[in-house]
Amino acid sequence: MAGDLRRLAAIVAADVVGYSRLMGRDESGTVARLREHRKQRLEPALARHGGRLVKLTGDGALIEFPSAVGALGAAIEFQQAMADTNKDQPEDTRIVFRIGMDLGDLIVDGDDLYGDGVNVAARLEAEAPPGGIVISRTIHEAVAGRLKASFNDLGKLALKNIERPVQALVVKWDEADWKVKALSDAAAPVTVSPSLNVDIPLELPDKPSIAVLPFQNMSGDPEQEYFVDGLVEDIITALSNFKSLFVIARNSTFSYKGKSPDIRQVGRELGVRYVLEGSVRKSANRVRLAAQLIDTLTGNHIWAERYDRVLEDVFAVQEEVTQAIVAVIAPQIDSAEQSKATRRRPDNLSAYEIALRATVHGWEGDAKLDQTLIDQSILEARKALSIDPNSVLALRALARAYGTSVFYSIAADREHAIREAMSAIAHAIELDANDPSVCAARAMIPIYGTLLDRYPDALRDARRAYEMNPNDAYVLRILAIVETHVGEHEQAIKHLHQVLRLTPRDPHSYQTYNQLAFASFGAKRYAEGIDWAARALNEMPRHLAANGLRVLCLVGAGEIDKAKTAFNAAYELAPEFFRTRLEGFSVLARREDRQRGTIFYRVAAGLEDPSAADVLR
Repeated sequence: MAGDLRRLAAIVAADVVGYSRLMGRDESGTVARLREHRKQRLEPALARHGGRLVKLTGDGALIEFPSAVGALGAAIEFQQAMADTNKDQPEDTRIVFRIGMDLGDLIVDGDDLYGDGVNVAARLEAEAPPGGIVISRTIHEAVAGRLKASFNDLGKLALKNIERPVQALVVKWDEADWKVKALSDAAAPVTVSPSLNVDIPLELPDKPSIAVLPFQNMSGDPEQEYFVDGLVEDIITALSNFKSLFVIARNSTFSYKGKSPDIRQVGRELGVRYVLEGSVRKSANRVRLAAQLIDTLTGNHIWAERYDRVLEDVFAVQEEVTQAIVAVIAPQIDSAEQSKATRRRPDNLSAYEIALRATVHGWEGDAKLDQTLIDQSILEARKALSIDPNSVLALRALARAYGTSVFYSIAADREHAIREAMSAIAHAIELDANDPSVCAARAMIPIYGTLLDRYPDALRDARRAYEMNPNDAYVLRILAIVETHVGEHEQAIKHLHQVLRLTPRDPHSYQTYNQLAFASFGAKRYAEGIDWAARALNEMPRHLAANGLRVLCLVGAGEIDKAKTAFNAAYELAPEFFRTRLEGFSVLARREDRQRGTIFYRVAAGLEDPSAADVLR
C-alpha cells in the first residue's frame, strides 16, 4: 500500500452489547431497531460533529473524525441519546453500545482505513462498560478541558495483538449537559453546547508551509486597519503564487486578528511550520513596517527586519518581505519563479486604499447576504475608479458586488447588474490578464448570471487561474464552484477538500460546506450532502442554498418525510427562490442534473409522487 494516503485522525469503534442474544431472540426486530438508531441518533450526531461513517459491521461501526473533540462530543451525545431511548424500552430488547476511541496515524485505502489507531480503538471498545466510552491517553490529551466530561484512569492496559500497553480512561458525563435541544427536522442542525470547534493538530505539508498573521496597526487610527490588512493580504497572495510553498488563506489567519496567540499553538491549529507576524505604522507620507518570521516547532525567530520608507514605496516593501521569506524557508526557488510571483503595482495609493474597503465590504455582503454592504462596495469601487480608472482591485470588487447581487436575486435590475459585472471584469483582464484572481473572477460572471452557454468559458478561465496559482483558496473554491455547475462533481469535491486544508479556521467555512453539499448532490453522494448541508446550516441557519441542498439530498437519500418538512420551512425563508426551482429553474448545465433537481424539489413539495425520484437517484 505504498501509494495509499496517510492522515492523522480520531477513530471511533462502536459495538452492540449482546448482539448474538438479541439476534437469536428477534432477528428482524433487532435489525430494524439498529437501522432506526443509526438514522435517528448516530448519523445526526456525526453530522453535528463532522464525523465520517467508514463502515458498518453487523453489530458495530467504524467512524473517523478530523477532531478529537468532535469525536468524543459525538460519542457522548450518541450514548446519551441511546440511554434516553432505552428508558422506554423493555430490558430484553434494549440495544446498548460500547465505544472505544484512539487518535493516530491512519492509512487510507479507498473508502477503508487501516493502522494502529483502528486496532487500538477496537480493543478499547471491548474494555468499555455497556453504554460507556473508553479512550486512549492521546485522545484525553487532545480534549482535556474542552468538553464537559470527566475521566477515570484505568491505567496501562495490555490489549490483544497490540504490542505496547495503552493508557486508557473511562469517560463520565452529566446527562443534563448533553441533552440535544429539540428542534423540528426542518430546522437548522442543532449543536451541543459543550463541544468546541477545536481540532487536533494538523499534519505538516510536504513543502514549506507558512501562515501570515494580521499585522498590528500601530497608527492609532482605526481607519488604517483597511490599509494594514490589505498590505498583509498582498503578502499572502504574493507568497501563494509560489507553487513550492503551502500558504494558509487569509480567512483562516485573520481569525487571530486582535489576539496574541502562542505561535506554537498557531502552528498546530493551522498545520504550518512557519508564521509571519508584524506591525505597521502609517503617518503622513511615511510607513514603518516590522516583520518577523518564526519557526512554530521551536518558537524561535529565524528572520526579522524593519522598514522605514516613504508611503509610495510600500509595494516595494511587500516584495522585499516576500523575497526575504522565500530565501529563508525555500531557498531552492529560483529567480525566474520569483519574477513570475511579482504582482502589478497600483498606480494610485489613495485609490488602492478605497478599493481595499470595497473588497472587504463586498466579501462581507456576500457572507451576510446584505444588499446594503454590497451597495457600499459598489460605491467605494466606483470612487476608487474615479481616482484611478486602471485599479484592478477596484474593478474586481465592482464585478464581484454586481455578480453577488445577481446570484442571490437581490439586484434591482438583473440585466444591468450583469452588464456592469461583465464590463468591469473585461477591463480588469485588459489591464492584467496574468492575475489569477482576475481570471477566477471572470470565471464567476457566467455562474452569477446563470449564462449556461458561457459555462465552458467559465471553466476555461477557472482552470487557467488554477494553473497560475494552485495554492490560492479563492481560486480553488471558484474552480470547484464552476466544476459543480458544469457537472464535474467528483473533481469539485476533491478541490473543495483542498480548500478546507488551506482554510482550517475560516470564519465563513459554511460557504465551502455548502459547495461540498452541492457537489455531493451532483455526485449522488446524498448522505455526505446531508452532512455538509448540516454543517453549513449550523453556521448560517438561513442560508438559502444550503437549505435547498438539504432538501434535495434528503429526497436523494429516500428520507421523503424529512424532505417535505425541510422544504416547507425553507420555502418560508424565500418563496420566490424556491418557486422558480419548482418551475424548472436550475443553475446546473447538465440536463440530467437539472431534471433531477427539479423532480426532487417537486417531490419534497408534494407536487410529484415519491416514485418519480426513484429512477433519478
